[in-house]
Amino acid sequence: MKIGLIDVDGRNFPNLVLMKLSTYHKTKGDTIEFINIMKTYDVVYNSKVFTYSKDSDFSVSAREIIKDGAGYYGSDIFKKILPIEIEHIKPDYSLYSFIKKYKGCAFGFLTRGCPNKCNFCIVPEKEGNIKAYADIDDFLDNRKIAILMDNNVLASEHGLKQIEKIVDKKIRIDFNQGLDAKIIAENPDIAKLLSKVKWYKPLRMACDSKGQMEYVEKATRLLRKYGCTPKNYFIYVLVKNNIKDVSERTQFLIELKLKPFAQAYRDFDNKIKITQEQKDFCRFINVRKILLNSIGIDWKGYKRSTKEWKKSNFKKEDKDLF
Repeated sequence: MKIGLIDVDGRNFPNLVLMKLSTYHKTKGDTIEFINIMKTYDVVYNSKVFTYSKDSDFSVSAREIIKDGAGYYGSDIFKKILPIEIEHIKPDYSLYSFIKKYKGCAFGFLTRGCPNKCNFCIVPEKEGNIKAYADIDDFLDNRKIAILMDNNVLASEHGLKQIEKIVDKKIRIDFNQGLDAKIIAENPDIAKLLSKVKWYKPLRMACDSKGQMEYVEKATRLLRKYGCTPKNYFIYVLVKNNIKDVSERTQFLIELKLKPFAQAYRDFDNKIKITQEQKDFCRFINVRKILLNSIGIDWKGYKRSTKEWKKSNFKKEDKDLF
């Protein structure tokens, strides 16, 4: 069979589902590739991770089109899972070999699900409570770097045992969905374990509400106490409409010498429009290094400077660019 693939979110980050499908079909002797609209396929797979990604709208010539992924929230597709013979197959890393920055990296999950029920997260609805999923060796493929996409690996005994195994194997790790600051804050032994990890990217946590500030502070103190030395500590910050609240959180993180990364809140159905102020605040935080010398770190000063700059540099019809 001739198989076509569509990464709806764009091909900037490897899509694990498509990599597994690629391995599966290659073992059956099928040909597989990212689609060429000039060709005809037996089956085309559309995979979509993010709800805000626009679905592919170009014409595809195929006998069957199959859609998959959390990005199809609100439809019957949302809770679909891969057949067991594909779900735990080793990914085809050659599929995204053109992304040079991930050369030599393995991708996968040690656990699935999450015990938390954050109102901005679809994971518990799609995957349920935390559960063991895989062993690091299932997808490592003799690689020395692993990008782990678990949503709350520290909440699982299996996950902690896998981290111990990762430490023993001296694998460099990026927990790219972040680690639960509250769990670290309340468990010094976990902070000790994380201090033994070889970090590929910064250690990531989240501070999405004022209630998390105390846990982030205590977790950071414990991690530093035990000598956890990634390149830096990277903190996701959810930005809703209350800019005063998020401004206080980001300033708190900066004073702790942590690196906040602001993300504007998106609802599952994409019905709530992100405001211009949210966009401006995210830019203010995320490109702070560029802005320091020109307008300082004061949000009010940045807002005032931005308003004046736009007014003097753009016509009225250009306002939607920002």
